Amino acid sequence: MKNKNKNDFGFGTQIRKSPFFKATVQWGAKDFSVYNHMYIPRDFGDPEENFWNLINKAILCDVSVERQVEITGPDAEKFVQFLTPRDISQCAVGQCKYIILTDNNGGILNDPVLLRLGKNHFWLSLADSDILLWVKGIAINSNMNINICEPDVSPLQLQGPKSREIINALFGESVSQLRYYWFIELNHEGIPLIVSRTGWSSELGYEIFLRDGSQGTKLWEIIMKAGEPFGLKPGHTSTIRRIEGGMLSYHADMNSENNPFEMNLERLVNLDMKTKFIGKMALSNIKLNGISKKQIGLIIDTKPLNSPNKEFWSIEIDEQIVGKVTSAVYSPRLKENIALAMIDINFAHIGTSLKVHIDGSKEKAKIVQIPFYDPKKQKAKI
Repeated sequence: MKNKNKNDFGFGTQIRKSPFFKATVQWGAKDFSVYNHMYIPRDFGDPEENFWNLINKAILCDVSVERQVEITGPDAEKFVQFLTPRDISQCAVGQCKYIILTDNNGGILNDPVLLRLGKNHFWLSLADSDILLWVKGIAINSNMNINICEPDVSPLQLQGPKSREIINALFGESVSQLRYYWFIELNHEGIPLIVSRTGWSSELGYEIFLRDGSQGTKLWEIIMKAGEPFGLKPGHTSTIRRIEGGMLSYHADMNSENNPFEMNLERLVNLDMKTKFIGKMALSNIKLNGISKKQIGLIIDTKPLNSPNKEFWSIEIDEQIVGKVTSAVYSPRLKENIALAMIDINFAHIGTSLKVHIDGSKEKAKIVQIPFYDPKKQKAKI
């Protein structure tokens, strides 16, 4: 959706605006899309410039669309464990965990970040899907003593190599030195916050969760002012960087038709737990019988892609369609067209040559190891 006139974003009142919406428009947001029934800024200018801002300095992104499902009550831990195949028993208060939520067939419904605020107090920080409704539906027949709601919480992402210095300038060393996937609660200039060492960028970064939606513009301006000496720019989540890092986008790279073993997410499945969870029997059978397709990485040998793919591109080997490209982009750093794809397991071997159907032509491609850059994610864990 292009901004024809200033502040003319026409999705209508049925799509929610974040507490940072006005600030992002004032700081140059030119295009929005919809994610979790909310506006999300997708364009602050040249995507390549946004990428270089991210990897060289820092960007601030409005990701309020990462809605929180709050689960509290005496049975909260038991209920959260029922939702996910990842063992959360060792998740401490103040810690985050990347988890998946599965259905009864073992299909992936979402891949949220779990935050544990208390012994029986959890947030699920969601990718794009109606998980609040799913969780409420599961709760009805669970016979567990829990409360479920969507709290007044709206996250920002501060990402990039300068993000630690900016966080230090804002909140001090105790916050800037947070361990990877840990968080802290604080109040800054009367604004209640949670700051975590998480993010969707494969770079050093933090998420700042606003807990009072009336103070969105104030918080945005405070952060931008603190970040000015460090080269902070307003930005949006970088498709280039997330594909470089092999980060999955729900609905694009996976959905409920995919299981964790296909997506290289078996590390998030603990079938040895005595605790029951949704999809346990199905996932046990999938592990026993094997998978029929698998996610892979591709280098596509053609001229630089002008933009990320807007449809799934077919993959062909020996005139047979064997899979599809789910996410593709040109990386100016790697000087390659890189892509995530799903392919028949019989062809999912590093080095395999194939062809990708792009706009009526067949382009040569090769299967490569993923992630494409920083495979051990050292940059994010610094």
